[in-house]
Amino acid sequence: MESFLNFFETMPSWQKFLWVITCISISWIIELGIPLMNFSYKKWKHASRNFVFLSIEMAINVLFGLATVGVFLWVAESQFGLLHLVDLPIWAELLIAVAALDFFAQYLVHFMLHKVNFMWRFHLVHHSDTQVDVTSATRHHPIDYMFRELFALIAVLIFGIPLAFYLFYRILTVFFAYTSHANIFIPMKLDKIIGYVFVTPNMHKFHHHRELPWTDSNFGNILSIWDRMFGTLTQGDPREVVYGLDIVDESRDQDLAYQFKLPFDKSIKYK
Repeated sequence: MESFLNFFETMPSWQKFLWVITCISISWIIELGIPLMNFSYKKWKHASRNFVFLSIEMAINVLFGLATVGVFLWVAESQFGLLHLVDLPIWAELLIAVAALDFFAQYLVHFMLHKVNFMWRFHLVHHSDTQVDVTSATRHHPIDYMFRELFALIAVLIFGIPLAFYLFYRILTVFFAYTSHANIFIPMKLDKIIGYVFVTPNMHKFHHHRELPWTDSNFGNILSIWDRMFGTLTQGDPREVVYGLDIVDESRDQDLAYQFKLPFDKSIKYK
C-alpha cells in the first residue's frame, strides 16, 4: 500500500496532465459512439472555449500546490488532525481521507456555491453551458475553482491528510468529474446500481437542468451518499433535462468575454 501511495506522491506533472487528457479523450470517444443527447453543435469549437477555463484551472492548481506544500509538511511534522488521533490500517485512513475530501471539497462547497449568492455569482458560469459534455467539467470561473481549493485545504487541516492521500483523491476526482459530465448513454438499471455508491453521468445531468429545483440537487462528485444523507438527490430520466441557466443570456454560452463578466453583471437576477 505504501508503494502504491508513493506512486502518486512522486507522480510528475506530465503524468497528471496525461491522466486529464486520457479521461477527456476516452469520454469523448464514448460520447461519439453512444451519446445521451444528440446535440447539433460544433464539438471542437465548444471544447476550445471550455479548454480556456481548463488552462486557467491548471495554472491555479500549480500555484496552489506550491503555496500549500508547507501545509502538508507542517501537518506531517506536527501530527495535526483527526487521522493522527487514531491508529488504523493505511487503507482505512485513505478511505476516510477520500470521503472527507469528497465531502468538503466537492459536496459542501458545491452546496454553498448554490446557496450563497456571492459564491453563486461565480458558479453560474459552469451552469451556463447549454451543451453539457465531457469538456463542461473544465468550465469553472477561476474564483469558483479557488473556492474548491480552499475547502480542500480545510479538509486537509481538519483531518491531517497526508500529501499522498490528497494526490490520490485528485486523481479520482478528475475521473469522476469528466465521466459524470460526459454526454454518454448508460442503461437506467446499470446507472441505478452504480448510483447507490457513486455519482453517475445520469445522476449529475439533473444538476445541469436550466431551472430550479433540479439545479439545486445532486451536488456530489465521487460518492452519492452525501446527496442521499442530506436529501438533495434527484433521480429519473436524464433525457428530460434541458441544459443551461434561465437567468442568463443562453445564446452567449460560448462567448468567453460574456462568461468571465457574468459574476459582475448586476442586471442578472440572482437567487
